[in-house]
Amino acid sequence: MQLSGRELTARERLILHAVVREYIETGEPVGSRTVSRFQHLALSPASIRNVMAELAEDGYLAQPHTSAGRIPTEQAYRDFASAVPLQPLPAFERDRIVSRLQACDSLEDRVEVASRMLTELTRNVGIAAAMPATSQELEHIELIGLSDRRVLMIVATRDRMVRNRVVTLDREMSPDDLTQLRNYVNINFSGWTLERARAEMLRRIETERAMYDAVLERLNLLYQKGLLQVDHDPQLAMDGASWLVGLDLHLTREHMRELFRALEEKRHVVALLDRFLEPAAGGALGIHVGLGEAHPAMGALTLIGVTVNLPSGLRTRIAVLGPMRMHYEKAIATVAQIGRAFEELQA
Repeated sequence: MQLSGRELTARERLILHAVVREYIETGEPVGSRTVSRFQHLALSPASIRNVMAELAEDGYLAQPHTSAGRIPTEQAYRDFASAVPLQPLPAFERDRIVSRLQACDSLEDRVEVASRMLTELTRNVGIAAAMPATSQELEHIELIGLSDRRVLMIVATRDRMVRNRVVTLDREMSPDDLTQLRNYVNINFSGWTLERARAEMLRRIETERAMYDAVLERLNLLYQKGLLQVDHDPQLAMDGASWLVGLDLHLTREHMRELFRALEEKRHVVALLDRFLEPAAGGALGIHVGLGEAHPAMGALTLIGVTVNLPSGLRTRIAVLGPMRMHYEKAIATVAQIGRAFEELQA
């Protein structure tokens, strides 16, 4: 099979895309007679057969058996996917997406809901991730006393991210102590970036040691336990990996296990998004057919995603991971709509 770098003619592309569409629908090799029945192709089976033979020579089509029809190659899917127009989802699906995301109380909830909706609507693996901004601004904190000198520190930032951390202190703090500390931080540092707030806390603790009051002394205990510490660990949710089990990805059992091991590790999924969606930053959709360069077991997969840079500085990525033989129109429309909803709701 020879991979051609030449530009396809309009007729060749029309026939190629007809083959891809038919194969996506049926999963069966496509013959020239099948393609000739499409009303928009006013060509004889013989003419179509000649074009399909040329497409096979150029690496766009493969023939699993001598007497069988043709099936698309990675090159064919890539050409097809690049030509799929962005069509809006039906109004009821758009409304459903906005309604479910609006009902979420935090960005973490939205990430979880987005990944589930991507899977529900496309029947592929849905991935949503929120990459914390380097300059997150404090909204407010809550401090809740637990048993055994433990304190639950809740930090909410203005990009709607909420982080919880349980720490164990060297001594007990009463509910009144925690309320006083909470009020001190919220009054003094709300609207500050986390980095700047922690730096100012340390400055006050160190330079005002001579007039060390009870508040700063207790604040120092929480500071040492990481209060307002910057956390760049992304929020990641992935749903629907089980859909890959029933697909014919032409993987050995060992490669299938390797694929699931890669998807189970957060760092691998984040690296996948970083690698293929970074060029699509700024709202442009990224479509990547064949991910073998990222992982040997992902050669037969396609990633469709978008990076949304929110006003808060937060970077959100919405993506669908599935087989090359997927319904591209629905996947593209769903990813675009959920990305748009994230942007509008966070504005």
